[in-house]
Amino acid sequence: MNPLVTPTWLSPRLSDPNIIILDATLPPVGVTPPVDTHARYLAQHIPGALFFDIEELSDHSTPLPHMLPTAEAFSRSMSALGLSDKNTIVVYEQEGVFSAPRAWWTLRTFGAQHVHILDGGLRAWVEAGLPTESGPVHRTPATFHATLNQEAVKNLSQVKEKIANHQQILDARSAARFNGTAPEPRPNLSSGHMPGATSLPYTELVEDGRLKSAEKLRGLFQAKQVNLDQPITTTCGSGVTAAVLALGLEVAGAQEISLYDGSWAEYAQYPDSVIEKTT
Repeated sequence: MNPLVTPTWLSPRLSDPNIIILDATLPPVGVTPPVDTHARYLAQHIPGALFFDIEELSDHSTPLPHMLPTAEAFSRSMSALGLSDKNTIVVYEQEGVFSAPRAWWTLRTFGAQHVHILDGGLRAWVEAGLPTESGPVHRTPATFHATLNQEAVKNLSQVKEKIANHQQILDARSAARFNGTAPEPRPNLSSGHMPGATSLPYTELVEDGRLKSAEKLRGLFQAKQVNLDQPITTTCGSGVTAAVLALGLEVAGAQEISLYDGSWAEYAQYPDSVIEKTT
């Protein structure tokens, strides 16, 4: 099933109590001072939308960025926010395609059955002439039963096993970081890539601020010699844009998709991790 929905689909369903809308916008990387995406949410959002704070909802017991929390912690957070795992959930972001797929992937990985992404996000909604509102939104607490789908997320040892077995790994970082010709944004980390990985910057999946069509995505994956019928693991710098690849793969019809949650922030910090550079 295509996980994308349109503003035209969502608009007549705004009053449906079973539909939850989430703004899952992370600040863009490298912008100084940092963009306050929560303030932007408070200033303008789709009516009834809640703010899904990816950073706040991550596991803070690890120094790695944006890691999945425990199922118990996620259950508590979502229940307090007013989400049930039975709800139909529509995730969007304020601009472009960057962080909403991470929220989509997180919710699905913890067992939410009906999670969609608003194609084109808030910009498409506003351009369609549809209403917005401002201020905080509160929902009555609900019950979210989070169960981690172990097949959807990979750890360091599983990824190293995939490397050893020459399985498909797609890297969403920029080509320069993948090649080792540009530095990593995190200090003391070498750039480069995992042996056998394929470079596919997440920006190549995006066109005019939204995900490319299924047909164009299939053409892109074919050009990169990606076999959609075989297992594929996505990775990036910190596990966020790897979810853009996971979304694109799902739209294109891939059969078995997983995401390396620790991504390069974890892999590159270990001396025994093999790092290749393209000269």
